[in-house]
Amino acid sequence: MYTTSTVKQILGRKGNKVWSINADETVYNALIEMAEKNIGALLVYEEDKIVGIFSERDYARKLALRNKNDRSTLVSEVMTKKVLGVGLDQRADECLALMTDKFIRHLPVVDDRRKVVGVISIGDVVKEILADQTFIIDQLVNYITVEEIKPPVPEKSAVELT
Repeated sequence: MYTTSTVKQILGRKGNKVWSINADETVYNALIEMAEKNIGALLVYEEDKIVGIFSERDYARKLALRNKNDRSTLVSEVMTKKVLGVGLDQRADECLALMTDKFIRHLPVVDDRRKVVGVISIGDVVKEILADQTFIIDQLVNYITVEEIKPPVPEKSAVELT
């Protein structure tokens, strides 16, 4: 499933706002932030450095199922510490392959200086790939089914010169 859409194009459509939280915040505060922003993950920072990512999945698997208290547990205790990212020129299908292979749902996007310039979700990637495929299918259907329409040649369209 090849696509020509890039991460840069995805961010151009969805926006590039990056939501984050400090590692020493409580999980409860992280959940409030995620609910208010209607997002599924937050990048986790200590000072100006990314140290992890906290997602709904982290909450469900590392807190809720273990009966931990979200008001006293720090984000740093349950966040995913290994954060994988992608560049702006990465294709959507490559992102989907990475996300599927590594079982992740959110990818920070970095520029050439490795500065985070956005975050994409698996939903963003799937939506982009579906849009690409729909466009390609429409083009193929038009190519196959549209009869060639030749405009009528007016009787006096040519002038004999010899």
